[in-house]
Amino acid sequence: MLAVVSLAQLLGMTLWFSATAVTPLLVREFDMPAGHAAWLTMAVQAGFVVGTLASALGNLADVLNARTLMFMGSLAGAAANAAVIVAPNPGTVIALRFLTGVSLALVYPPGMKIAAGWFRDQRGFALGLLIGALTLGKAVPHLLTAVFGERWHEPMLLVSGLAALGGILVLAVVRDGPYVAATAPFDPHAIRKILASRGARLATLGYLGHMWELYAMWTWIAVLAAASFTASGMPDAGAAASVAAFLAIGSGAAGCGMAGYLADRLGKARIAMWAMLASAACAALTVAAFGASPVWLYILVMAWGFAVVADSAQFSALVSEHAPTEYVGTALTLQTCVGFLLTMVTIELLPRLADLTSWRYASLLLVPGPLLGAWAMARLRRD
Repeated sequence: MLAVVSLAQLLGMTLWFSATAVTPLLVREFDMPAGHAAWLTMAVQAGFVVGTLASALGNLADVLNARTLMFMGSLAGAAANAAVIVAPNPGTVIALRFLTGVSLALVYPPGMKIAAGWFRDQRGFALGLLIGALTLGKAVPHLLTAVFGERWHEPMLLVSGLAALGGILVLAVVRDGPYVAATAPFDPHAIRKILASRGARLATLGYLGHMWELYAMWTWIAVLAAASFTASGMPDAGAAASVAAFLAIGSGAAGCGMAGYLADRLGKARIAMWAMLASAACAALTVAAFGASPVWLYILVMAWGFAVVADSAQFSALVSEHAPTEYVGTALTLQTCVGFLLTMVTIELLPRLADLTSWRYASLLLVPGPLLGAWAMARLRRD
């Protein structure tokens, strides 16, 4: 069951960065103002926030079956993503990316609830593998961009087909686990009851520190790499940057799996704290690696990608353990909602800081987030 739901998450999450990976091509195709390019990613984040907020307020992840939600979200997202090909103008493209984000709100949190329902003692490892698969799915569009080059219609259609297949798989094959909470009636006080738990609050604070860094790094790592390769005199910096972005995001799959394995043995809060300290160090080291030999940047972005998402599943596992059992789905949805709302701040700020300074120093903006998250995890460990 874990293998199938992880595969479904991988396929569904290829939708997330499908437009981000071909940003220069879409900007040229639709004559999009350069300042609006960030909205190819930010619209997905905004849609995801709206979708998760509506889901949390309506307790959808606990009122409806998670497998059904995941199926509906995968198909809706696939349709919105494919429609970009026939979009008449940049505004429609952004609107379709927003709808893709709304749809993914029915894929990501329900998938975590399904996995949590199959595991109790090894929940950290199970969610680590799930988030690892999700991470690999978000890396796939960058690999497709490196393969298809200047063609962007084919990878967009391919990604939509993969997402639809993931939704069909989860509905046809996956079953509810023995530890899944039964569907619950709507409770307008569910969020208040979740936030009454100190453990759930600290886990959410740690998640916010983690999200301050994660999506800004994933969104702009290809641009940072291209600028660094150009500064080092490397030819064909664009293609090399797509490979670097795939490696940076894809290496996180291994980080999630290893962190999950260790978390069940050494403690989820401890592993999350170590991962955030490591990712903060990598963000700071971009100052030294920028413009140096491309080999050093490849090594750094792989290490950074390994650490930056390794802790992600542990925040979900911690919330699922500390929140009231009957509201686990809503708690996971609420956590992701506020986290993804925060990502829009750093996705927007990072290129602006790069314009004021350079891409060499821009990543320093990301360092405070994981440091704050590490502090929250230290507090949770003491509790």
